Order: sequence, then C-alpha cells, then structure tokens
Amino acid sequence: MKNIAINAVDAKNKLMSIETEAKNRALLAVADALEANKNAIFEANKRDLEESRIFVENGEISTSTFARLKLDENKMRDMIQGIRNVAKLEDPVGKVLLKRELDEGLTLTKISCPIGVIGVIFEARPDVIVQISALAIKSGNAVILKGGKESSHTNTKIFEVITNALKSVQFPENTINLLFSRDEVKEMLEMDEYIDLIIPRGSNELVKYIQENTKIPVLGHASGVCNIYVDKDANPEKAMKICVDAKCQYPSACNSVENILIHKDFPHTDDIKNALIENGVEIVEKADFSTEFGEKIVNIAAISDTEEAIEIINKCGSHHTDCIITEDAAIADEFLARVDSAGVYHNCSTRFADGFRYGFGAEVGISTNKTHARGPVGLEGLTIYKYILTGNGHIVADYSEGKATFKHKDLPFDGGANSGATASK
Repeated sequence: MKNIAINAVDAKNKLMSIETEAKNRALLAVADALEANKNAIFEANKRDLEESRIFVENGEISTSTFARLKLDENKMRDMIQGIRNVAKLEDPVGKVLLKRELDEGLTLTKISCPIGVIGVIFEARPDVIVQISALAIKSGNAVILKGGKESSHTNTKIFEVITNALKSVQFPENTINLLFSRDEVKEMLEMDEYIDLIIPRGSNELVKYIQENTKIPVLGHASGVCNIYVDKDANPEKAMKICVDAKCQYPSACNSVENILIHKDFPHTDDIKNALIENGVEIVEKADFSTEFGEKIVNIAAISDTEEAIEIINKCGSHHTDCIITEDAAIADEFLARVDSAGVYHNCSTRFADGFRYGFGAEVGISTNKTHARGPVGLEGLTIYKYILTGNGHIVADYSEGKATFKHKDLPFDGGANSGATASK
C-alpha cells in the first residue's frame, strides 16, 4: 500500500505540468478502449452479479447496493459519452482566479491547481472507476481506487482497459491505481502523508467509518434523504410526473426522493399516491423523516404549510437535494432561499442532481460539505488554488518601515485555463 501511495505521489508530480492536449488525447484513448472492450466488461459484470446474489441473501449487501452493481448498454453508453464530454470541457487547471498588483513590479496571481492524490472508496457501481478516472485525468490528479468485493471482476477489467489505454499514449504511469484487498482500506486511511483527499461513495456506514477513522479530509455525503414538498398551489400533473420520476426512475440512487410532504389543502393527494402505487411503489406514512429507503418505498405525510416543510427538511433531511412543486413564485423563492441543501429545486425531479446532467461530464460524487465543494463534484471540485507572487527584489522591511506603500490594484485577466500549470499567459 505504501508503494502504491508513493507511486501515486510521483504521478501527481508529473501531472501538475501536463498539457491539456495530452489529457484530452488520454481521455479519448480511454473512451475508445472501453468501447472496444465493452463485451469483455459485460462478461466480468455478469460474473459479479451471479456471485453477489449470495451477499444479498446473507445480508452482507443491501438490495439497493446490488441494484447499483449492474452494468448495461445504457450505463456503458453514458460512461463512454461522459469521458468524451470531459475531453471537451475547459481545462480546470491553471485558470487565473485573481490578479493583483501589490506594488509596482510586485504582482500576485491566484491560479487553480490539482488537489494531488485522491483516494476513492466505493461500493458496487463499477461506473465509478470510469467517472473518477476521467475527471482525475482532466484535472491532473492521481487517484487510488478501492471498490467493494461485489464488483471485483468488473472493476479489475475496467482498470485493465483504462491502464492499457493510458500506456498507449504515454500518459504518466500510476495516475490511476486500484486496490484489491479489504485490509488496504485501513492502510489507505492512515496515509495522510501521501493522500490529500478521501472520497467515499457507498452506504451511510461506509462513509461514517471513513470519516471517523482518518486524518485525511473527507468529501462526500453520509446519506441521500431527499424530499419533495407539494404546495397547495402545485400543478397536479407536474406533481404526479415529478414524484413518480423522483422515486421510480432509479430508486436506489442517492438523489431518489424518500419523503413526499404534501400540503393538507392540496386536493390531489390521492392522485399522487395512486400514480406511485401504479408504478410499484410502497407507500408508508410515519413520523420519521430521516430514513433512506433506497428502493421503491416512499414516506408520504400531510403537513400544514411551507414553514413546516422547510423545518422538516432542514432538521431531518441529509442536505442533499430537495424540491418544491408549486405555481406560487413567492412561496418557491422562500423555499429555495431557506432550504439548506446542496441542491434546491423548483418544479423538477431530484434525480437531476448528477454531474453528467449538470454538464460536468461526470462526477466523483455528491458532496453535502460546506467547504471546498458542494453538490455534484466535477472538475472544479477536484482543483484547489495557489498564489504566485512575482517581484523584483521586493522585501517586507521596506513596507513595515514606511519606505514603500502597497497599491493593491486589481488587474484585468481573462480567467481562461492555460495549456500547462503556470500563471503566465
């Protein structure tokens, strides 16, 4: 594990100055390789599905985790298109964020740069490897990936395809790394000397374990308890369509709705319930608004007003993605302003909370953090910044002794990304 981490740091150092053209060439090579090897990947995934049924039966993994494991033509198409989309995006590294003349000949520039080495621990969802690899390549980060045992065959095959594709274009070795042993997770969490950020993607238990057992900063969310509030002035057709999509389109996703809060004076509550039931959803009515079902189960409750909806969501939700359905613009604005979540929606499904759908190309995950990155984390969420100061023999003593005075004059800049990682244009 230590050797893997050291090699990842070496790759990180090489990636910091790599040009945009080289990144895009690597991304397109990976997309082509996945397309050429998709049947072999499907075969590996089939083995995982067959072997993982026993894990469901003995309670080692949930049915929702098992549902995320399947890789089909649609997911493969989206994965490959996601890589191509990332290649088209602007390079997030080397973007000028601020340029300021502190004094004549003394110029401060703030530029974006990669975070460094990122550890990603995830369950099921073999498409995670592809998404994170694509974003890591474009953002100039090295990654160490650890998937669950339920997806080991698929992960191994995808990793092999990606690694061979990167070798074919002479991309820095050890940019993408894959761990195979469960014991390596504990070791990874102790590698704060080498790893700059940990991103967990999986169950609440996994995320909490990681947060409690590492000194490395953790980016992610512990649960996806998303809510929809149906106001008394909601359009019934919109309400039915949105609620069904938010629960049924992909029930095991973290942006699937778990609680539907309906104003007591909304006259079409039964229509919403019937529409959900017709789509195979089990409706429960309970006071606990903090449960993440992850399957075709939804909690429906009648509430008094928008104030109660906001209170329930802020207190019991996971601050992931929440929605109001209403035709009252003033009520909608109040909800959007006061709900403290990474994504707050008006008249649209919570399932839109996704990096691919946001135009990020892909995502490393959803963050409910209030530092660095929030919501679907794409390229910008995998960069940080540094300050570059250029002078001509300037010293602090001249300013502290009153011989010189700061000007602090902001200078114009276009903010575009560079072909490398320097601040010069």
